[in-house]
Amino acid sequence: MVPCALLVVITFLHTVNLTPLTLFKEEYLFREWISQHNKVYDFEEEYYHRLYIFTENRKTIDHHNAGNHSYTMGLNQFSDMSFEEFRKSFLLREPQNCSATKGNHMSSSGPYPEAVDWRKKGNFVSPVKYQGHCGSCWTFSTTGCLESVTAIATGKLLLLSEQQLVDCAQDFNNHGCMGGLPSQAFEYIKYNRGLMTEHDYPYTGHDGICSFKPKLAAAFVKEVVNITSYDEMEMVDAVARLNPVSFGYQVTADFMHYKEGVYNSTHCKNDTESVNHAVLAVGYATDDSATPYWIVKNSWGTGWGMDGYFLIERGKNMCGLAACSSYPLPLV
Repeated sequence: MVPCALLVVITFLHTVNLTPLTLFKEEYLFREWISQHNKVYDFEEEYYHRLYIFTENRKTIDHHNAGNHSYTMGLNQFSDMSFEEFRKSFLLREPQNCSATKGNHMSSSGPYPEAVDWRKKGNFVSPVKYQGHCGSCWTFSTTGCLESVTAIATGKLLLLSEQQLVDCAQDFNNHGCMGGLPSQAFEYIKYNRGLMTEHDYPYTGHDGICSFKPKLAAAFVKEVVNITSYDEMEMVDAVARLNPVSFGYQVTADFMHYKEGVYNSTHCKNDTESVNHAVLAVGYATDDSATPYWIVKNSWGTGWGMDGYFLIERGKNMCGLAACSSYPLPLV
């Protein structure tokens, strides 16, 4: 009788069409990755299932990096996940329709600096955070932006509560770990009269019961400013003159493996209906090949991308990044 463990190995070899020698190499790399990311699998079947996904993801990464692209891919903490699993865990679980509207941002006529990075202007950008297995990116984009605009106005950088938004902002068409939009979260903060700090209302990464305490509110919104849909120059104007800006866009499978460089894609859509992730533009610049890009803060931890940041091509509404962008005016 063939032992169960051997059956699992034989099935895996048949599935991935690998020779035992190639399997040995892949498993060595996988074990190194497991050690690096402190992964634990409870069952042997799960181990080989994750090894299969890891192997397929590594093939995708190697194939991409062998080509001529403006960005590179790399292994990261998500490399044992399929994109479908990743999408359910880390992206907005309900499609967010950013209705195309005329914004209320008041643009100047320029000129604008060739490059802007709010991280270098002072203590105006909070550290990269990690949203966990919850589609709460919209809350991190919201807090990141409000943290920055408040710091620019007051000189004091606070860390604000994502969990309050997860638990309390449903009346403004937000849905906790299922998704939401920064513009709607700013509206909630405005009419709710404040947002607590991360210390006073800590993040759990799960939908919970609203526990907002008005006396502990630490940051406030006077007005919500929406940038005209698809007007990327309004985004430039806001980031150049005023503050970082929240925006949404569509993440597709290739972005999951992003490591460094200027991201672009022919697979993503650029409309208001396909937005599934929200982030924070903290600056912009142009690379050595004259490609303009945004500097963007993500909420997948510092182990992903460029210490938690990524660059994405600017001026082409890449992946719909200009579909719905916004920022708050702080009440100080």
